Amino acid sequence: MTEKPQGAEPGDDSAAEEAVVKAAEEAAAAGAAGGDDLASAKRELAERTADLQRLQAEYQNYRKRVERDRLTVREIAISNILESLIPVLDDIGRARDHGEVTGGFKSVAESLETVVAKLGLQQFGKEGEPFDPTMHEALMHSYSSDVTEDTCVQILQPGYRIGERIIRPAMVAVAEPQPGTQTTAAPDAAEKSTDAGADKADGGSES
Repeated sequence: MTEKPQGAEPGDDSAAEEAVVKAAEEAAAAGAAGGDDLASAKRELAERTADLQRLQAEYQNYRKRVERDRLTVREIAISNILESLIPVLDDIGRARDHGEVTGGFKSVAESLETVVAKLGLQQFGKEGEPFDPTMHEALMHSYSSDVTEDTCVQILQPGYRIGERIIRPAMVAVAEPQPGTQTTAAPDAAEKSTDAGADKADGGSES
């Protein structure tokens, strides 16, 4: 048996219709409210996801900055230590030049040089290499017919660098090409050219 809506008289079809319409409206309103809640939840999720991504990016940048600062501090500390050891290396070099690096002292000197090399300290400056004002400091100057450009002919004190950074330039004696060397060579070449032309002319006349 079908129950009649509350307050409706038996046989009152209009009241039943009103009850059905009211129930449908309430159901539609509830569905609309549920849709609004879902859309709101999606918006909130998108906002929280964007916040999380932004925090992750900031954290990664922070880690990179901390690592970069840590490496910089380490490089500065190592550089300071190596700079303080350069006078000791100079003493070892002078002792080696005088044949005094022998026995136990030789072993200690070689160990020290190996350690500083592993830490990145590089010695530079060799006789015969072109003079470079960014790497060499000229303490003596002369002219020579044996060079064609400014050349380091003597290393008075080796230079040191860490990577591309020059800690101390090499102290050198520099020789420049002898003035007039190239100008005197020109007449000789002209004379040879003239002689060759004369020889050709003589050969042609004989034929």
